[in-house]
This record gives sequence, structure tokens and C-alpha cells, in this order.
Amino acid sequence: MVPLIEKSNVLLAALGDYGLIEYATGEKNNPDILRYFHEIGQTWVQTDETAWCSAFVNYFCKHTGREYSGMLNARSWLDVGYHVKKPELGDVVVLWREHPESWKGHVGFFIAHRGRQIYMLGGNQNNSVCIQPFPEHRLLDYRRV
Repeated sequence: MVPLIEKSNVLLAALGDYGLIEYATGEKNNPDILRYFHEIGQTWVQTDETAWCSAFVNYFCKHTGREYSGMLNARSWLDVGYHVKKPELGDVVVLWREHPESWKGHVGFFIAHRGRQIYMLGGNQNNSVCIQPFPEHRLLDYRRV
């Protein structure tokens, strides 16, 4: 469990889980991923196969004293904090998935913007906690929490 730390360290706290991965499909589940769900009140989740990008962001925002959505829908972050035009390291990034009007999305922490790519630290990126680029055209919003 991550102790409550200063707000400015949300990214540092989240980086502490860098490399965490889902267990291969089967009877076992990564208890650290299940902890993300359970500590934000989503105790019904019993498998690390459940989409967990929002649980990851919620967990670290909660444990660093920031506002959080408590929901598993990535787009729930569009109602948390406030919009910023120029993101800073550790701001929340909300992306659409499949189609801009779809209910589906992805959420993570802002790392950098290079060319037409937004680099995010997030959970459930290739079934792990990692930094990955995403096309900037998928951006819905940058949020400061």
C-alpha cells in the first residue's frame, strides 16, 4: 500500500509500480492490480483481466490526496479536476478509444508531447504499467487534479 504523500508526487508514486504486469490468463490474478480496484471501492472486481487503466489512476490520485473519480470508466475523468491547455508532468490525460463518441476511453498520467504523440504513464497499457505513446488526435482532454 502506498502511504499518503505530497500531491506533487503522484507521478513519482505511480512510477513505483512501473513494470507491473497482469498474470497470464488463468486462475491467478496479480494482487497488486486487484488492490487498485479494491482500494477505490470497486471490491466486486476479482480479476486482473478487467480493464484497469482508470483504477490505476484513481488509486494513485487517492493515495496522494488528489481528487479522483472512483469509477472504472476512463471518461469519468472528464469530470474530475479542471481542463488545462498545456499539460504539466503528471496531469491526467483522457483519450477516446474506438471512436470519439464511443463510451470507451483510456486514461493515464502525462509524461511528454513529442511530435504528434502524447506519452503517458498508465496501467493496462500492453497489460502492464508502462510509458507508451498515443496519437494526439485521440485526445479528449488534459485534466489537472
